[in-house]
Amino acid sequence: MEFDDYVRQRGAALVRLGRLLTGDRHQGEDLAQEVLARAFVRWDRIAADPPEPYLRRMLVNAAISRRRLAASREVVMAEPRDTPGRDDLGAETAERDAVWRIVRDLPPKQRAAVVLRYYEDLDDAAIAALLRCSRETVRSQVKRALDTLRARLAAAGTDAGPAGTAQARTAHGGLTLNGGKP
Repeated sequence: MEFDDYVRQRGAALVRLGRLLTGDRHQGEDLAQEVLARAFVRWDRIAADPPEPYLRRMLVNAAISRRRLAASREVVMAEPRDTPGRDDLGAETAERDAVWRIVRDLPPKQRAAVVLRYYEDLDDAAIAALLRCSRETVRSQVKRALDTLRARLAAAGTDAGPAGTAQARTAHGGLTLNGGKP
């Protein structure tokens, strides 16, 4: 498959993954563009095998590297707390945004594991191959990430479900925190 054809078919999915990994629309687009630019140079070798896993891995690595570099330069400022009321029609959107703000603050590997599991719908083996770790490490990264998400959502006062745990869904509908089950 030619590079241009691949980008036409799968480029939007790579940009979406980049946005989810970085937590920012513009940074995600830049990340996908950088990865595709690097992939273009060696496309003949990449296209010899299915290119999707290779490009996902490139995106994950680039996002983790970017986060490390940014962490040494960024100054974190507190965000004002604006919680929606029960009557607010945008409460579901605000809750979903709150979840993604918390996901954005997860360590890079935990965030990558959560995004790859619940957004890209990959199994432990595929995630382990992308992150170059064991399946057990993937499961522990996801568990830690979900525990952190639940705790931070509960602390933020997000609506609690019947079991007393925070409930939230992503825009894609894949990530649900309810009663401890993803």
